[in-house]
Amino acid sequence: MTINRRNLAITAMLASAVAAFAEADASAQNKDSKDKDKDKDKEAVAAVSDAVIELTKAMLAPDKAKLESLIADQLSYGHSSGLVQDKAAFIDTIVGKKTVYKSIELSKQTIAISGNDAIVRHAWMSESGSGDGNWTVSKLGVLQVWQKQGSSWKLLARQGYKA
Repeated sequence: MTINRRNLAITAMLASAVAAFAEADASAQNKDSKDKDKDKDKEAVAAVSDAVIELTKAMLAPDKAKLESLIADQLSYGHSSGLVQDKAAFIDTIVGKKTVYKSIELSKQTIAISGNDAIVRHAWMSESGSGDGNWTVSKLGVLQVWQKQGSSWKLLARQGYKA
């Protein structure tokens, strides 16, 4: 076979076409992968949002089984006062009615997903007391870290701060 400019030009055009096709295919696959990741993140955000709601309900109407199912064994629950509780102490405070919540309102919530972890921020306003009829209003900022353990999202860490 004789190599001439015409054969060289045809070969170059074919190589360019193959490269362009491969790049377009890779780009389409990358887009599909990104779309799937976005869908997974949307599903995770919805699941974490539901878990936050369920935790709030379990705090308002103390439900030990529900609290235990929503909280990681390694919980670090920080209050705005500086008190830090583990899982057992936090659940005992709620279920033992050492703190009674009359209302909890969460607003300005954001959720960011990073793999099996979620960062939740929200404003917290509550009425709480010790069950003696005297209520204290709290307005705080809250940072929560949730972790996917198995098929469930569990509260791993929480820190309240004066807003």
